[in-house]
Amino acid sequence: MQDRTSEWFVPKIGSRNFRIGVGMLFLPYTCIVTCFAAWGSLGGPFVLDRLFAICVIYFLAVGISAHCLDAVCGKTKPWGVLPKRKILAIAIFALCIAFSLGLYYAFLDSPLLFIIGIVEGFFLFAYNMELFGGKFHNNISTVISWGILPVFAGSAIQTNSISIETVLLSIVSASITYFLITTSRKYKELKKSEADLAKIRSKENILKLITLFVLVVTFSFSILVIL
Repeated sequence: MQDRTSEWFVPKIGSRNFRIGVGMLFLPYTCIVTCFAAWGSLGGPFVLDRLFAICVIYFLAVGISAHCLDAVCGKTKPWGVLPKRKILAIAIFALCIAFSLGLYYAFLDSPLLFIIGIVEGFFLFAYNMELFGGKFHNNISTVISWGILPVFAGSAIQTNSISIETVLLSIVSASITYFLITTSRKYKELKKSEADLAKIRSKENILKLITLFVLVVTFSFSILVIL
């Protein structure tokens, strides 16, 4: 068991349950994935309600459901022993809302979301619950489910298509995701081994800069496109 309550994205104030609850969401990484979904939506013709919908879908599916499943079903217990039924109920509830929204737009006029949703659903369960012996709990799965598919989904909900612009954006998001996850894994290893504090701070600062970069780019991109 590895205690992650000391990590940079966990609040320093509040009760332990509050800090764990917020920490479990991995908000910086959740925001990055949500931003990638926004990139796909903003990469071509778009309407605001669909942009908002795809962001809500990914925040619920990845930010809440996937991370809740990982917290109680993964091999490691980074947040300690949690009330499994309660956490699973939260994961299922969030996932039901996310899939309901996705199905609404898929049946409406974006059937490509069916395919993307099935693939994302597979990775959500296979990665976070470490199914198939944990074979899909790796960097490649993360790059696909966090870096590529959100961009595709953002485009699909708007135009039911994957354009060249979408593919180019997904290459950028996939590269950022790979850099993020590899840096994050090194950071966790350093934290676990209680290595040199300067090295830990260096990796932590890189993770913060990646998060800030994606947020600033997304906000700026949104303003330019919407206005």
